[in-house]
Amino acid sequence: MLAAQGRGLPGYVVREFEDYLKCGRLEHGFLRVRCESCHHEKLVAFSCKRRGFCPSCGARRMADSAAHLVDEVLPKRPIRQWVLSVPFPLRYLFATNPKVMSRVLTIVHRVISTFLIKQAGRTVKSGTQSGAVTLIQRFGSALNLNLHFHMLYLNGVYDAKGYFWPVKPPAPGDLDEITHKIARRVSRYLEQAGYLYRDAETEYLDLVPDEDDAMNGIMGASITYRLAFGTNAGKNALALQAVPTSDNRAKSSELVSKQSGFSMHAGVSCKSNQRKKLERLCRYITRPAIAEQRLSLASNGNVIVALKTPYDDGTSHVVLNPMEFMGRLAALVPKPRVNLTRFHGVFSPRSKLRAHAVPGKPEAESEQVSPSAIDKAYAMTWAQRLKRVFAIEIEKCEKCGGKVRVIASIEGPEVIEKILKHLELDEASQTRNRSPPVSPF
Repeated sequence: MLAAQGRGLPGYVVREFEDYLKCGRLEHGFLRVRCESCHHEKLVAFSCKRRGFCPSCGARRMADSAAHLVDEVLPKRPIRQWVLSVPFPLRYLFATNPKVMSRVLTIVHRVISTFLIKQAGRTVKSGTQSGAVTLIQRFGSALNLNLHFHMLYLNGVYDAKGYFWPVKPPAPGDLDEITHKIARRVSRYLEQAGYLYRDAETEYLDLVPDEDDAMNGIMGASITYRLAFGTNAGKNALALQAVPTSDNRAKSSELVSKQSGFSMHAGVSCKSNQRKKLERLCRYITRPAIAEQRLSLASNGNVIVALKTPYDDGTSHVVLNPMEFMGRLAALVPKPRVNLTRFHGVFSPRSKLRAHAVPGKPEAESEQVSPSAIDKAYAMTWAQRLKRVFAIEIEKCEKCGGKVRVIASIEGPEVIEKILKHLELDEASQTRNRSPPVSPF
């Protein structure tokens, strides 16, 4: 459709779709693994390892990232999640200009960290630092492009000597002040940089229109919950609604603040001994864009997307035709070499206080050991993390319990075809369930 209009998608988006279609498919290559005891073999298909919308690779990355954060980054200290959403025009700007997004994220961290330092009775000039890990999410419940920040902040600060000072939770008034300050400073920066202009009559900041191309149109439509293709281009997607059964609005007791289109939520926290809860939180904020359980096909071929939580107006599902669905997926693909996980304060690689905050080996942790004597963080293998998170055992044989090892990597098309033909594993016999992509024989 776009080609007929003389337009096209960027190469990285096209590669995302092409590699996804090969992900978990034996005809595109696989590993041969064999049990050392009973010699039972199975084939493990290659994955695409993309970051956009592949549910299988996204679930693996979620498990890997969550285990890494809990075991090797976040210390046994109280932690609070701060979630920041920005106005629609800024979502578009951040999605198309990662450098501006990075600068804005620095401003946000400076505001929150300064608040925490003052709450602890310290000053920024004293060398006191907070610590945060930010996960940049690009998707909303309706598969729309909704770029927002999930920030895991230490509920306290480290002074220049490495001593931890805990702080009290922010009050609703504190959260309003923080959100207002973020909105004011971000708007001022973007206006001075020429990305926004101020309307003299309404005093709102509007995005300066960028050069129109196919990808910008797709992202702009996805952000505003509209369609980018077909006869319904520019219109809202078809939504299925029911009578709301409860009031989904935030309670006054929750730590939620909305200021000038910016929304901040800080109501979720973990105590220092709640490591399982922290890992569940890390999995939530690193989850993939698509949960296959929330997708279904209508009889006419349309895709029905079930919302994670119904909207206040009762909307529970969004219906998209195949082309509209692919447009939503295209908008979710991040640009290459854009890091979606950021480390701030004591967690940043250059911080002098990093050794005091980042944990050592989980099994050999001891409070008597000084930070300088802590060994390098223990790195789990991917097989160990599969067992830990999904209860999937791939290091042991499913028949005799013996040790399994890789014996060959099959990538040649002719060899692949011969092996699959011999095992009667043609394309029609393969399943699209790719979690994990294993075909035993």
